[in-house]
Amino acid sequence: MKNDLNKAVEVLREGGVILYPTDTIWGIGCDATNARAVERLYQIKQRSDRKSMLVLLDSEMRLHQYLKEVPEVAWELLEVADKPLTIIYPGARNLATNLIAENGSIGIRLPKDDFCIRLIGALRKPIVSTSANLSGQPAPSVFAEIADEIKEAVDYVVQWRQHDLNPGEASSILELGLGGQIRILRK
Repeated sequence: MKNDLNKAVEVLREGGVILYPTDTIWGIGCDATNARAVERLYQIKQRSDRKSMLVLLDSEMRLHQYLKEVPEVAWELLEVADKPLTIIYPGARNLATNLIAENGSIGIRLPKDDFCIRLIGALRKPIVSTSANLSGQPAPSVFAEIADEIKEAVDYVVQWRQHDLNPGEASSILELGLGGQIRILRK
């Protein structure tokens, strides 16, 4: 795992895109503060840049760094979540502008996966995470389902967990308003 982490961090720092395992499904990602790298992700996925992507953080303590305000209900949701949870927060900041939705929101997940946590910690920045598929195609649940087109388009393919046959499952998605409103987008 250590060699994979070192190489992935090197590629991310250079503005590259990686294919990597997460606590949900395999994802493609980049430095979430690098607008050029984010643009490249949209191109690889053949996805409109009007459709925002989420970011991964290694600690809830870093939420304030990338959000103007964390709604109080978010802390409770993070505490009781029993499966991976992506929360869409209002008031994103300190991220690539082409990553933030038109309404100023951003989706953030705090992964439980050791590789992801170490990767984000070593980079010291959030990482974009989007499913490793072309836009409109089914998300791959294991590495073997990822299209060669995706594997060839990224700058580095992480070796860690490529042979894991336990299928991944996408996270739940909730959208929060500053007044504490909660909207379920995906269970």
